[in-house]
Amino acid sequence: MSQARGSSGDARLPDVFLTPGTSSFSDFLGAVSPELLPARRTLPQGTAAELAPHATTIVAATFPGGVVMAGDRRATMGNIIAQRDIEKVFPADEYSAVGIAGTAGLAVEMVRLFQTELEHYEKIEGSTLSMDGKANRLSALIRGNLGLAMQGLAVVPLFAGYDLTADQGRIFSYDVTGGRYEETAFHSVGSGSMFAKGALKKLYREDLSELDCVTVVIQALYDAADDDSATGGPDLTRRIFPVVSVITADGHRRMTESDVAEIADRVIGGRMQRPDGPHAALN
Repeated sequence: MSQARGSSGDARLPDVFLTPGTSSFSDFLGAVSPELLPARRTLPQGTAAELAPHATTIVAATFPGGVVMAGDRRATMGNIIAQRDIEKVFPADEYSAVGIAGTAGLAVEMVRLFQTELEHYEKIEGSTLSMDGKANRLSALIRGNLGLAMQGLAVVPLFAGYDLTADQGRIFSYDVTGGRYEETAFHSVGSGSMFAKGALKKLYREDLSELDCVTVVIQALYDAADDDSATGGPDLTRRIFPVVSVITADGHRRMTESDVAEIADRVIGGRMQRPDGPHAALN
C-alpha cells in the first residue's frame, strides 16, 4: 500500500484510513489490501498437509465461575515432532480465549487476525462484541480458509469465554467450513480429542471448583497424550507443561507455569499409582 503525499510533500495516510467505515477489521483489510488476507492466497493443486507443523489437542470445560481452556505443547510434521513447546491457547480479548488445532502457522495467523478484529470493533464501536458476536466473527475467518483446508491445511479452533450477560462460561466448536456449534459443559478438538473427551465424560461434574476443573482438563490431556502420539503430555525432564487459561467475570487469566506444574506433578504422581488415571463413580 503506497502512501499519498500532501501538498507540503509530507507523507500522510491515504484517505481510506481516515474515512469512517466498517467495524470489521477483516472487511476493511479486504477492501483496502485484500492480498494480505490469508483466505485470498492461492496454492497449486495438491496437498501440503505433511509439509507444515500441526497443533493437536485442546480441551475446555466450564465450572460455576467461568471456563477453563488448556492445550498441550507438541506440534508434529508427519511422524516428526516439529516443536515441543508450541503454545496453542491464546487470549482473544479480555473475556475470551481461543485454542488452535490444525495447521499451526495458519492457525496462529488466524488468531492474530481474530484478536485484531475484536480490538478494532471495540475501538470503532466503543463496546465489546457479545459472546455470540465473537463466535460468529471467528466462524467467518474459518470459512475464509476453506480453500486451503481443502488442500490439507485446515484450521479448527476452539473458542471459549465468559458471557457477562448470561453470567456463565461458554464454549464454541467449529468445523472446517466455519460451522459454529455451542458445546455444553466441555469439549475437545484435535487429534487426541476422542481420548480427551472420554476422560472428560468420566471426570467432569457441574459443581467443579476452579482448581478441580483445571485438574480435570490436565487429566484429559494426559489421557490424550497416552494414546495419541501427536499430543504431548507434561514433560518433566524439560519442565514443559500445558498452557492453561481461566476466564471468569474478572477476565482472562493465564495460569503461571509454576501453578500448572504443581497440578501436573500431582496428576503424574497419581498416575504412578494408577497409570490409567482416577476411577469415576458408577452412579
